[in-house]
Amino acid sequence: MRIAGLDVGSKTIGLALSDELLLTAQPVGVLRRRGTRADVAELVAWSREHQVAEVVVGLPLELSGREGHRARRVRVLASALEEAFCGPVRMWDERLSTRAVEQVLIEADVSRAKRRLHLDKLAASFILQGYLDWLRAGGAASAQADEEGKQ
Repeated sequence: MRIAGLDVGSKTIGLALSDELLLTAQPVGVLRRRGTRADVAELVAWSREHQVAEVVVGLPLELSGREGHRARRVRVLASALEEAFCGPVRMWDERLSTRAVEQVLIEADVSRAKRRLHLDKLAASFILQGYLDWLRAGGAASAQADEEGKQ
């Protein structure tokens, strides 16, 4: 079983995969956007090929925590993916993930051209790693307990 991480942008979707032990996230590639329906079909096929059981989609909230235009666009893709994918599709707060990855690349003296090539998939990996760390810290168990307490 693997978990996939997605960094959804207006032109591309960064892709990352967990290892089978769900310890680490690795950047995998970038998907060029062609429209929600085509993107979902390609993501579902890619997920089957890589034995993905769960998908984590980065939600680009505003610094205030509110959902802006970008977050609403990402939710459209995530909803369509949820209908087509055979496992859970989770939203994950990705505030500043792309900026954090870009800063690391700048500090590593990676050229601007190379940063552009790798930024989306590295941001997806950053998002997925945050989710994996949360899982290992017992996040899923506490979230499930919260949900059960509300019922």
